[in-house]
Amino acid sequence: MTTAVDNAKHDTVPASLRQAWQDNHLVPLWESPTAHKLDIQREQPHIWPWAATRPILTKTAEIQSPKVVERRVLSMVSPFSKSAQEEFTSGTVCATLQTLLPGERARPHRHSMNALRFVMEGSGAATIVDGKDCPMEVGDLIITPSWCWHEHYHNGQGPTIWMDVLDVSLNLYLGTDEFQPGPVVDLPVQVNDQVFSTANILPCMDSGERPYSPVFRYPWAAARQALQAVPVGPDHARRVRYVNPLNGESAMSTLDCYLTGLQPGVPTRPFKTTANTVCCVVQGSGVSKVGDRSISWTQHDVFTLPQNHWISHRSDDSNATIFMVTDRDVYRKLGLLHETYQD
Repeated sequence: MTTAVDNAKHDTVPASLRQAWQDNHLVPLWESPTAHKLDIQREQPHIWPWAATRPILTKTAEIQSPKVVERRVLSMVSPFSKSAQEEFTSGTVCATLQTLLPGERARPHRHSMNALRFVMEGSGAATIVDGKDCPMEVGDLIITPSWCWHEHYHNGQGPTIWMDVLDVSLNLYLGTDEFQPGPVVDLPVQVNDQVFSTANILPCMDSGERPYSPVFRYPWAAARQALQAVPVGPDHARRVRYVNPLNGESAMSTLDCYLTGLQPGVPTRPFKTTANTVCCVVQGSGVSKVGDRSISWTQHDVFTLPQNHWISHRSDDSNATIFMVTDRDVYRKLGLLHETYQD
């Protein structure tokens, strides 16, 4: 095995030149481990089991209030991150768990980051997005696109818990992370969701006005009905996409959402993509094979599907349903999306 000491003995670069590189922040590319993808540790899948996280959320709610910490949120940080400040769960996807108790209110703010809420537990809470009231029931998806004002309140019984997903790490990398606290100002005019409720008929609107869906709430009942109606795809699963009804694109520009239904005992066809995905199990249980690792999951577990691994899913005893959030559209728009099925 070659060591750093051995390399130093055979170093043909004069020490004075190497010091000059260092002093002037110059690095020889031929010595970089990334030049030939040597010694690069690929991100591996990780799971946050609900059996472990749910009691932690309860304890956290006992000692922290939204009045003090703005939002009672625990981030699910990848074990492959270098620090908690990187704030990524997988790739550019950042997932957290948020708890709101009866009678509580999380004050309004807005930011450059796109965000969404997928409700895991509870009833009676709501999110207000740019002045539009969005009830939060189990299985509902609520989007809060970039620079939309949003706040939460809870008038029900028992805690409401949801998974937040944001593109924080992408904005941090691009230097576009910005935040504005309330009070709410400059609210745009909203269109009632009823105008999108008739199939194949849409209002005459300019879809280029804003790069996100005018619909902020996607109810679970409608998503489940759509999933049950869709035929089984070439990967042996049912899948529907949450879209902007005006153009059929993803609901938000950087976070692409899907609902996947598995057939009992039928593994999905192995699939590989350059995108990264965070999964939240809505119902059922099963196993996902990600690269050479197997992840067993059940209801409310959250797990990751990092890029460039062969991935397949299997539901053994139920019609499992998984909500998936991916940065797939980011890669597609950059011309870097590569996807393939195994023969």
